[in-house]
Amino acid sequence: MQCVICKQGETRPGTATVTLERGTTMVVIKGVPADVCENCGEYYLSEEMTDRVMSMAEEAVAHGAEIEVLRFAA
Repeated sequence: MQCVICKQGETRPGTATVTLERGTTMVVIKGVPADVCENCGEYYLSEEMTDRVMSMAEEAVAHGAEIEVLRFAA
């Protein structure tokens, strides 16, 4: 797929570091499977990965974390 951000590169399977912020909580999830642009590095998550990442972030918020750094477990 052509990257919609830079319009120069093609996306390839890889991993990304996803950073999410809600209120006073910041969640960083490393190693998330994604399609990554070979030119600019923009990443695209599948619907399944988005759901899993959001669930991980919601759990961190529910536990009152201020900063949470997680490694994605396949």
